[in-house]
Amino acid sequence: MTRPNVLFLFSDEHSYRGLSLLEGQVGEPVHTPTLDGLAGQGAYFSSAYCQSPLCTPSRICLLTGRSPMTSGGWSNGSYLRPEIPTIPSVFGNAGYTTCLVGKMHLGGTNQLAGFGHRPYGDLTGGAGHQRDPLSEREGGFAMRSRTADAGVTEIPESALQEQVIVRETISFLREQVAAQPEKPWFLCASFSRPHFPLTAPGRFFNRYWPEQVTPPKVGRTGDTANHPMTVGMAKGFRTEEVSEQEMMKARAAYFACIDYLDEILGDLLHLMERSGLLDNTIIVYTSDHGEMAGEHGMWWKNSWHEAAARVPLIIQTPSQRRGDRPSTRVDTPVGLADLFPTLCGLADIEAPEGLEGRDLSDAVSTGTEPGTEPVFVDNPLPRWGEGSENRIVRLGQYKLVRFRGMRPHLLFDLEADPLEQRNLLERGTEAEMAVGRELKALVDGSWDFDAAAAQRRKDEEELGRNSMGEGVGRHGNCYHMPDGRVVAADTPLYEPTVIEV
Repeated sequence: MTRPNVLFLFSDEHSYRGLSLLEGQVGEPVHTPTLDGLAGQGAYFSSAYCQSPLCTPSRICLLTGRSPMTSGGWSNGSYLRPEIPTIPSVFGNAGYTTCLVGKMHLGGTNQLAGFGHRPYGDLTGGAGHQRDPLSEREGGFAMRSRTADAGVTEIPESALQEQVIVRETISFLREQVAAQPEKPWFLCASFSRPHFPLTAPGRFFNRYWPEQVTPPKVGRTGDTANHPMTVGMAKGFRTEEVSEQEMMKARAAYFACIDYLDEILGDLLHLMERSGLLDNTIIVYTSDHGEMAGEHGMWWKNSWHEAAARVPLIIQTPSQRRGDRPSTRVDTPVGLADLFPTLCGLADIEAPEGLEGRDLSDAVSTGTEPGTEPVFVDNPLPRWGEGSENRIVRLGQYKLVRFRGMRPHLLFDLEADPLEQRNLLERGTEAEMAVGRELKALVDGSWDFDAAAAQRRKDEEELGRNSMGEGVGRHGNCYHMPDGRVVAADTPLYEPTVIEV
């Protein structure tokens, strides 16, 4: 058997709730038949966590199979160290053609991230989110614009980033297979939605607004409603200024963005199937982090909440797609750092040393639940006040949040309390508090907050020496031309040549 191809479908800010295969109190009322179909003929991981719930850190951790401490993924300005192996670099060394199409949100000069080809994406370190022209004129991604300007996109649908990614992905793979039909490939198609701007084509937004949008699963209630980090996060994201009407409209737009992405993924898979590109291809779908979408009175990410740290994760093998192996659901908590060794296991490639995840290829292929091990999620920035850095550990049904300086620490039983309302470190039984002490010891033995802060400062200094050259502007989406030039892709949207008004 030849080694399988890998199609890595990657999105931005997709909450674990945003799958229509989920029902009742868990899922939102979205429409995701494409992703449901992948899960129905693949392995669906119901409790998957990113390693850091912020764009760039999560992506660096995923690509390297490491934590922020060992990968350097601290903030949205962080860079990917070229000496650290990445998934694409290891697959490339194993004989694969590797390609990245779309957003990766990396700082510094290492924009290929180990991929051999990158025809389209945020190639200059400026994240490839397409602001609608109206919000662009009024200040771009200003915090209040994110929810206030939610609705129908102003950009022609054919020019939306997601459409370009589909075209560039299909074009690259058709050319690659024509030139080297026997060579396996690894391609990451990385989409911006459902990340803000919260705008989508009208057919999706009108599906929810104003009658079909639902309120958040939980408001700003429970033991953490006035936690110091909750207060700092609400102030930083200005979420207390969002009215009920604005919140509901923004939720409708967020659901619309999920539905639109699912349609795009369906279009891509249809074109690939028609071209024979799925015959021996593993398909992976996940997102870099979640989205609060009004839960706990919050929006966006970069917090310890389940809606921010937990993401969809689906892996489908060719044998599952053919029906030779059954679909599976894995409920054991896992992390996105597990993807590096898992993909190596599925492709029969030796994984490099230094990975912090584990190989879940047996769970994918057989449905056997892996052994219970701690899953760590890091918020290593003091973004929401002094001492707000925290490490989360999920082990079995319990989740502990250990802060550097803020108090109190938090412990939840996610089976009994999935909406994180009761802090068991303050109101739990003696047995529950004993679990908290055990999990706190796990964190203290695995993460030194002072050492992490020192390493972060060192890495931030190094970033200055790895930044783009003088005179290189930070653009959004760009094309990498065959002659080596990098040209802005969205100029007609923001600097149009107006023919007639």
